[in-house]
Amino acid sequence: VQLQASGGGLVQAGGSLRLSCVASGRSFSHDAMGWFRQAPGKDREFVSAINSSGGTISYSYSVEGRFTISGDNAKNTWYLQMNSLKPEDTAIYYCAAGPVMNNNYLKTDYWGQGTQVTVSS
Repeated sequence: VQLQASGGGLVQAGGSLRLSCVASGRSFSHDAMGWFRQAPGKDREFVSAINSSGGTISYSYSVEGRFTISGDNAKNTWYLQMNSLKPEDTAIYYCAAGPVMNNNYLKTDYWGQGTQVTVSS
């Protein structure tokens, strides 16, 4: 099983990026999927998660209203659209998947490699 994240890069404050995570090795159509991030010198933190039906979504307070998570079960892929980016959003972003999600929580069984997002002021 492999999760491959992509879409990171360097962007100016106020700009946008779209992260993608493609899963392979098995179907994730019954899993919750999400994103975490880790800034230099800080712990990894929850960013967003979506359940398998797309009916339940959670965002951290710091990104709510600016980021949008979505998923495509047919493609085993999920996305994180990031708008109005701020320098404090600079971090390595990791995709993840697991059986359970809740408010600001995703039980992670699988992790992808990170993709760097850098927001300049």
